[in-house]
Amino acid sequence: MNGPLAGVRVIDLSAVVSGPMAAGMLAEQGADVIKVEPPGGDMSRRVGPAKGDISALFMAINRGKRSVVLDLKLAQARAVLEELIRDADVLIENFRPGTMARLGLDYEQVRKSNPRLIYLSISGFGQSGPYAHARVYDYVIQAASGFADAHAGAESGTPGLLPTLLCDKLTALNASQAVCAALHARHARHEGQKIELSMLDASIAFLWPEAMYNHGFLEDPPPRMPEFGANQKPWKCRDGWFTSMTPQNDEFAALCRGFGRPELAQDARFATMDGRRQHYQSLRDILEPIALEQNVGEFVDRLVGEGAPVGRVNERASLGVDPQVRHNRTISRYPMGDAGMVQLPRAAALFSETPGPDSLQAPHAGQHSRELLRELGKDAQEIDTLLESGAVRQALSADEAGQS
Repeated sequence: MNGPLAGVRVIDLSAVVSGPMAAGMLAEQGADVIKVEPPGGDMSRRVGPAKGDISALFMAINRGKRSVVLDLKLAQARAVLEELIRDADVLIENFRPGTMARLGLDYEQVRKSNPRLIYLSISGFGQSGPYAHARVYDYVIQAASGFADAHAGAESGTPGLLPTLLCDKLTALNASQAVCAALHARHARHEGQKIELSMLDASIAFLWPEAMYNHGFLEDPPPRMPEFGANQKPWKCRDGWFTSMTPQNDEFAALCRGFGRPELAQDARFATMDGRRQHYQSLRDILEPIALEQNVGEFVDRLVGEGAPVGRVNERASLGVDPQVRHNRTISRYPMGDAGMVQLPRAAALFSETPGPDSLQAPHAGQHSRELLRELGKDAQEIDTLLESGAVRQALSADEAGQS
């Protein structure tokens, strides 16, 4: 493997999205990530369209990993995991609090054999507290963190859920950054540490800057402002949609010129950002009929040419043909083993001297079980014994995976 994290070994004990996506980002930057799965595989293998045991969701966040299936209810499997952890740099887990301790694999235990280990524990609400042991998925945290309220309908006030795993994914971003920070700290301290990260904490921190700006000042607070973005909505054209955002006066003036109504920039109702917020609907009433008469592509080009910040609404099915997306080579197309040709976004960050690996493959459940056991120094007889006991499982055939 190449990439800035080449030489770093990660044991990924996590499941579903938050932990696996964090570990997947490390794999995209060159880390050797060993995905430890339960019998039956990670639940995300069964979410959405799939070929065999590889779903589109699974491959997007688990490519570049090696998979071993361990039944951690069995002592032999726990012993194998302990061996894998002994030589690892990072361990990532998102079990409910207390689970790792019951397995004898909590931080205090494993650091005895590997004091340089970075041990990341991701939880829903935290390792302790009134909600710590509750079952958690993304929409639960969208509600508890304030996201659902922040996305309430402007007119109805009904809480809104974003139809994407937002809290899982932003937790993954925090997690991968925290792991890299801890690896950097290890150079100076020569020992590892435990990182605790909850989806609730990550989500509140992410939401806070603009969505909570009316709640920041506690002493003699200034007057409340309209909630950020409360009135924003896309513009409809004849053949599509676009969005605009014009907080600065010169940007608003550019938008007005593009709409053919330059005089609106001097209208007292719209001359300031505050005024545009207060008279938002009046502005929409004037400009919406104009937008409806336009072809979206030509109109967006005109507005961009005037200097207005606007963006065409790309449909997901045609995202790959957007000129800038194509120019950036954001989306890669390549063969994914027996899944055939797939398309996935490349790692977002581009490194000039240590580029990450290309065409990373998503593993079948247990695909690398034998390989990893051999790397632990086990001979053929020991491997066969572990497989026969069920402590370690190997990959199913593509047909069997599709039927499981």
